Amino acid sequence: MFSAFLIKYAEIGIKGKNRYLFEDALVSDIKYALRRCDGSFRVHKADGRIYVDALSEFDYDETVGNLKTVFGVSGICPVVHVEDLGFEQLTKDVLSYMDNVYADKHKTFKVFARRARKNYPMQSPQMNEELGAAILEAFPDFRVDVHHPDIQLNVEVREKIYLYSEVIPGPGGLPLGTNGKAMLLLSGGIDSPVAGYMIAKRGVHIDAVYFHAPPYTSERAKQKVVDLAKLIARYTGPIDLHVINFTDIQLYIYEKCPHDELTIIMRRYMMRIAETLAGKNNCLGLVTGESIGQVASQTMASLACTDDACSMPVYRPLIGFDKNDIVEIAEKINTYETSILPFEDCCTIFVAKHPVTKPNLKVIRDHETNLKEKIDMLVQTALETDEVIHIEA
Repeated sequence: MFSAFLIKYAEIGIKGKNRYLFEDALVSDIKYALRRCDGSFRVHKADGRIYVDALSEFDYDETVGNLKTVFGVSGICPVVHVEDLGFEQLTKDVLSYMDNVYADKHKTFKVFARRARKNYPMQSPQMNEELGAAILEAFPDFRVDVHHPDIQLNVEVREKIYLYSEVIPGPGGLPLGTNGKAMLLLSGGIDSPVAGYMIAKRGVHIDAVYFHAPPYTSERAKQKVVDLAKLIARYTGPIDLHVINFTDIQLYIYEKCPHDELTIIMRRYMMRIAETLAGKNNCLGLVTGESIGQVASQTMASLACTDDACSMPVYRPLIGFDKNDIVEIAEKINTYETSILPFEDCCTIFVAKHPVTKPNLKVIRDHETNLKEKIDMLVQTALETDEVIHIEA
């Protein structure tokens, strides 16, 4: 029945003179998402609106599902186009719409007409009144409620006339790339994929880096991270995943540094490597999935020590989230079941029994001098052997 979708947006509407840039980015992102659908579509702007017109047969659920992955979309309205063949024909089209869309007529409704084309011979209040009366006459079970209706039938008079009454929630946020690019430290856990989703929701395009530690971590652990990247790429767009072999660096730190500081010092070297990759790939910051107090390496003191290792901004979208909050989002974006698969990443292999929770930055720096003989060479080797996997959903 539906032949198009009206795409609603929220924040973009307050962008002033730059609004068109955000609209153009949103149109581009919608086109990209619809590539995953059967059928062909035309995505275009008209009169301050964005429309998706179906040019062929399409799977409704599949199309809506893909539109719901596009950041910047606040609402998806399935639309019926009707030709302007006079008000009598419009009344018939409205009655057909209400009959086909709502099998249960025991609902309240209101008609909300808008004339974007001001030469239409009937004004909006009169259209509301006459179309509402026609609906009541044809379907006595409907009742009018102009304040809190179950159904708001929108009738928009443009070149064609658009009928719609349902608004399917979108993810909100801002279109990808409108706020630059960042490098996500992606592990196989629950948190970092959610952090990637959350930062992308604010218009940030992401690449990612994964620290692999063979033979202590298996190829299945690496594949798990690739699978997670594919899942979030439905929302974030294409991702270049950098796989860094971190084994020799971890073993060297394990050999030369106090074991209660292992996690902090390893995290500092991860940040240094991620910052180097970020700089080479035009990223403006690093993104992690850390949340204050969740584990020993995420206390305020630990995070301060981690941040000290790099000069680039570090963004932590989950910093104030409870674990339940994070799990809820992971389930919504379909990463949770993959994240809990029992394939350990490199962080969990070298965890101390009693990690320091209040590290002293001066002490950490002093202990890092134990690494000066080989660490620069090991980091350089890790960067030179970077494996880049291009991932699209």
